[in-house]
Amino acid sequence: MIPTHSPFHPDNEPAYQAWRTRKLAGYPQHGSDLIVEVNDPSHLTHSEYIALWQRIEKTQMALYATRMGESEDKAPIHALAAQFGLTHLDANWLADEDGISSVTPHDDDAQIRGDYIPYTHKPIRWHTDGYYNPPERRIWAMTLHCVRAADAGGINDLFDHDLAYIALRDLDPEHIHALMAEDAMLIPAREDANGIARAAEPGPAFSVEDGHLHLRYTARTKSIAWKDDPATRAAVAAIETLLASQPQGHFTLKLEPGMGLLCNNTLHTRSGFNDRAEHRRLLYRARYHDHLKNLRDPFHA
Repeated sequence: MIPTHSPFHPDNEPAYQAWRTRKLAGYPQHGSDLIVEVNDPSHLTHSEYIALWQRIEKTQMALYATRMGESEDKAPIHALAAQFGLTHLDANWLADEDGISSVTPHDDDAQIRGDYIPYTHKPIRWHTDGYYNPPERRIWAMTLHCVRAADAGGINDLFDHDLAYIALRDLDPEHIHALMAEDAMLIPAREDANGIARAAEPGPAFSVEDGHLHLRYTARTKSIAWKDDPATRAAVAAIETLLASQPQGHFTLKLEPGMGLLCNNTLHTRSGFNDRAEHRRLLYRARYHDHLKNLRDPFHA
C-alpha cells in the first residue's frame, strides 16, 4: 500500500508536481555527465564520493572510471559498492561463488549459462534486473564493472525509472494505476529437469517501499504475462513507445575496461557484440537487496 502522502501515489497531484519539479531541475543531458574519475575504488576520496552521490541522487545512477584496466580483481568493486551501503548480494543461481556474476559469452550449448541471453553475444532489450524475483528478494541496486570490452558493440542504453514514471503519469495517470496493480504482471514458473525451479511470481510493475520507487520490467514477450485488460495493455504499449523513442534523459554509452555503473536498478539495454575466443567480453554484475545510500553525509541523503 502506497502512503497517500507519497509523491508516487497516483492521486496525490500536489506532492507529485513538487517532486517532479525537483527531479527535472538540472537533469544531466549527456552520458559523459555521469562519469566520475576514481583513483582507488576501495577508498574513495571525499570529492569522489560526493561527485558520485550527486549523480546518483539526481539520476539514480553514476559511472566511475578507474585505472584498473583489465584487472579481474573483484575486491575493489566489492569495496566501492559497500561505501554506498550495498552489502546484501542477491546470490542468484548463475552467480560465482562470491555472489557476483561473471557475464561473458558461453558458446558451448552444454553449458547452462549459454542458454541465457546475458551469457551470449545477443542484444538484450529494455529491462530492470531481477524482475522475476519475489518481493523479499527485490533487486534495489546493482553494479556492472567492465573487465574486458567487446571488439565491437556491447553498448548500453540507460534510463532512470523515475523519468519513465514521470512520462507515463504525464501522459495518463491511469497508466500508473494499472502498473501499480498487484496483478499487473506475472512471471511464469521456471521448470527444469527436476520440476519447478522457480515459482510463478505475480506482482506490480511500479511499487514503492520506504519512499523509494521500484520498477519491475522487461520488454521480452516470452516468460512474462501482462494482465489482459484494456488499462494494462494501454500502459504497456505506452512504456514500449516511450522506450523506443530514445526519450529525453536516456543515456547511451560503452563501458571500457576499469569503468563501472552504480545504479538503483535503472532501466537498461545491451546491444549485440563481437569479441574473440582469446579475448572475451567480461563484465562483473552484482545485484543487491539494498538501495544506494549516502553513508558519509546521511542527513543529506
